[in-house]
Amino acid sequence: MRIVIVGQGPFGEKVLQTLIQKGEDVVGIFSPPDKRGEAMKVMAEKSDIAFFRPNLMKEPQVYEAYSKLKPELAILAFVTDIIPEKLLAVPSLGTICYHPSILPRHRGASAINWAIIQGDTRTGLTIFWADKGIDTGPILLQKEVEIGPDETTGSVYFNKLFPMGVDAMVEAVQLIKQGKAPRISQDDSKATYEPPCDDRVASVNFEKSIRDIYNLIRGCDPQPGAYTAYQGKRVRFYEAKMSPSAIKGEPGEIVSIEEGYLQIAVKGGSIQIGKLRADKGEKIGPVEFATSIGVKVGDRFGK
Repeated sequence: MRIVIVGQGPFGEKVLQTLIQKGEDVVGIFSPPDKRGEAMKVMAEKSDIAFFRPNLMKEPQVYEAYSKLKPELAILAFVTDIIPEKLLAVPSLGTICYHPSILPRHRGASAINWAIIQGDTRTGLTIFWADKGIDTGPILLQKEVEIGPDETTGSVYFNKLFPMGVDAMVEAVQLIKQGKAPRISQDDSKATYEPPCDDRVASVNFEKSIRDIYNLIRGCDPQPGAYTAYQGKRVRFYEAKMSPSAIKGEPGEIVSIEEGYLQIAVKGGSIQIGKLRADKGEKIGPVEFATSIGVKVGDRFGK
């Protein structure tokens, strides 16, 4: 079965590597021209696989290259570009895509972030047949995982959904080769779609509940980093912990600065922050952070 892989980053690299090791007939790869696609390009060269690095998948030369490769299956392994509908029609068996949620819940580019921000206790991954919609195609297979109460987007992805996703992609390829791959229509009545998790949604509102604030910080860790304002600077929070114990202080007030954490009063308790970053600086510990920008106990974030 002739396979084309479109992807980038560590996930795209690992899917490519694993399918090569499994002896699959990968005939071409498409990855971005910047560092996101470099590892896949190097691996393709080593394995004598045709590689293409277009700026956009809609470029005419991409369709020409796709057609010449005569793929039976295309695999989308972490793709942030839009795949034109006419490319989806080229592989004779179709195109499959990895998505880190249990579709149709959390369609969109930031599925893991929003699962945590919205307080989900379970999530998972879906391998689906790509169509012209955004994460709307028929489901091939799904896997579920638990979201621990203290897990972040980073830990859920790298510890769970990344390795599970690589295995699921291999499983999907085998099902397709065996002619046993289902196409289960999504129930659109249960669909949710959220925008990209960026600074437009990552601002901390200290008037919200302790749970809402904590989930936002976890969901934005490591990217983009939930943030607040302090003396004209944008301060981002990482490695948070939640304490529901009653504590004196106004919402957003810094009540202690210790070597291991900076403690902020919120409604219903406090949030302890393990690492902070001001503007475009590095993530640093609370004491170093306080010294660097002059923050002290009694000051309030968000003012």
